[in-house]
Amino acid sequence: MQTIITACKRFFAPRDMTVGKPMTELIMFSIPLLLGNFAQQLYNAVDAIVVGNYIGDAALGAVGLTFPVLNLMLALFMGVSTGASIVVSQAFGSKDRALLSRSVGTIVNVTFWAGLITTVVGVTLSRPILSLLGTPPEMLQMAGDYLVILFAGILGCAYFNILSGVLRGLGDSVSPLLYLLVATVLNIGLDILLVASFGMATDGVALATILAQGLTAVLCFRRLTRMRDILTLNRQALRLDKAIARRTIRLGMPAGVTQAIMALQGVLVQSLMNSLGAVVVTATTAVMRVDGFAMMPNFTFGIAATTFSGQNYGARKLARIHQGAKDAIWMTLVCASVLTLSIVLFGRQLMSVFTATEAVVNLGADMMRILALGYIAFGLTQTMSGVMRGLNETMAPMWISFIVTIVIRLPLAYGMAWFSRSTAWPNGHPASIFLSLLIAWLAGTAMTAFIYRRGKWRQRAEAALSQSAPATDAQAPTPAAE
Repeated sequence: MQTIITACKRFFAPRDMTVGKPMTELIMFSIPLLLGNFAQQLYNAVDAIVVGNYIGDAALGAVGLTFPVLNLMLALFMGVSTGASIVVSQAFGSKDRALLSRSVGTIVNVTFWAGLITTVVGVTLSRPILSLLGTPPEMLQMAGDYLVILFAGILGCAYFNILSGVLRGLGDSVSPLLYLLVATVLNIGLDILLVASFGMATDGVALATILAQGLTAVLCFRRLTRMRDILTLNRQALRLDKAIARRTIRLGMPAGVTQAIMALQGVLVQSLMNSLGAVVVTATTAVMRVDGFAMMPNFTFGIAATTFSGQNYGARKLARIHQGAKDAIWMTLVCASVLTLSIVLFGRQLMSVFTATEAVVNLGADMMRILALGYIAFGLTQTMSGVMRGLNETMAPMWISFIVTIVIRLPLAYGMAWFSRSTAWPNGHPASIFLSLLIAWLAGTAMTAFIYRRGKWRQRAEAALSQSAPATDAQAPTPAAE
């Protein structure tokens, strides 16, 4: 019994990835993170399944078309979350308790003000933005209700995502998983209760979401206050440290801008998609729910790579990052390939879970086959970018994202739609939306690989550490896989 208790304590303890075999540490960190991403996608998929089966295709499309707008508004949080993960992982790796405590406290403080700003802007602008995008009339009211309620309760979502990032920066990917599982069960129960039993529509789904996410935020904060062996989260630590806040924002800003660029591109593509008709909007909503599962290993190993490289950078073990980067890339390739193959083989069956409308199922299955190869390419991009971010290089991924989304994807989507117009599709064939995305992903991978291998970010990382005490790693300091 004592052996089991000891094993459980080790599993739930923050993981120090500056020691041990890199592959083992990455796997042990990634397993709960991958399960957590699965739970998050299940969370989103259940919303879509309940809406599609209990309310109808129009409601399913209404929920789906809100996500580009939601992601645009959440760009600020993505930046804070990325910066927080880098700052915390490096402070943890350096074993500086005071710095770690001040960093976590400052991040909690910054998140509150970011959440307040997003709530006001989101509630005010949601309906006007949906109208400007040409949202189909039968979806406009339901989409507006959904977005306004989500933004009214956005602070819970913000704290959950950012505090989960802090916990992962500390090497704890298990607690966010457990809290997310609790939230998923609660969300499913509330979805069924509010929609199926009480007859609510998209507003019921949104209410279920903010209640569940609010609970996870409380649980994450409670977990941080109990990690007394590595940090002290008291009233003094919660005061705003301007230097840490500036560094968090400086490191996270490129990721936030990247998210904003991708979201803006999503909003503009959504406008094109809306012009193609309600069937396309509904099919795309179902595809994006399945797409979330295919993306799981990509985002998982990207976060793991950032945490691993960040901790080892803080510990001045650049050579260790070399092996960890290679291991993370292999893990991404294997997992992304297996999931992609599964989605290609069973795509039609997956579409049938969301709707029984034959036209929607057929169109969705065709769209998923187009995207298949892109999942592997996108995974490589995420992992290489994750390594670079952990070593303070956040600008290169931002510029690559800008080129991929604004310079490549948007012109391709509108251009291909223009040239594919026909009697059946007067505003363009829906395949243009997904073909343009596939091409953009492949281009992004090629550019990221070039910067990863040839960029000056490695030399800057080595120079920054060479100015301090000598690295404890006895091997040659080469921070990236060649």
